[in-house]
Amino acid sequence: MLHYALVFLVIALIAAFLGFSGLAGMAATIAKVLFVVFLILAVVAFLRKRV
Repeated sequence: MLHYALVFLVIALIAAFLGFSGLAGMAATIAKVLFVVFLILAVVAFLRKRV
């Protein structure tokens, strides 16, 4: 049980560092862009396979 508490403590510290340093906002923006790009690529691949 103590092991899980320490693991969650480390995860929380990393999340706090990323959140307070502003890197989380930039990472979220990059993730949104990559999501749209891969969504478009998936639709194109699906349509090419179907036709």
